[in-house]
Amino acid sequence: MEPNFSDGNYLIIDELSYRFRPPQRGEIIVFRSPTDISSRYIKRIIGLPGETVQVRDGEVAVYNNGEPIMLDEDYLPGDIETSGDFQVFLEADKFFVMGDNRPASYDSRRFGPLPKENIIGRVYLRAWPFDVLDRIETPVYQGL
Repeated sequence: MEPNFSDGNYLIIDELSYRFRPPQRGEIIVFRSPTDISSRYIKRIIGLPGETVQVRDGEVAVYNNGEPIMLDEDYLPGDIETSGDFQVFLEADKFFVMGDNRPASYDSRRFGPLPKENIIGRVYLRAWPFDVLDRIETPVYQGL
């Protein structure tokens, strides 16, 4: 999840919230890999159940109620491009997740939609190293 998270960061994971509410777009989650449940990953939720996600020409669009909304991902450095050329509809209890290190991320562009049952929780706090101690905020996407 470079550049926003690094190896060695100690993260506090909220494993309770999703028992009372669904995961939200932009939240950073920890989940069991759909291809190897013994592996854990950290990624950002991009698409929600019932939506269509399209990646084309380095940009990500979410179709909500039939209208495409281009994601303004200001948490990514301007020189990072999102590779891929596809469109996927997310069925019930399926999420589209992507890493912030788009060129090197193993995410839904490779393994497909993530089942809700694989989600462990959302990243709530970065506790180590102390110089980057921070509560993790969820970005707001215009139009969604």
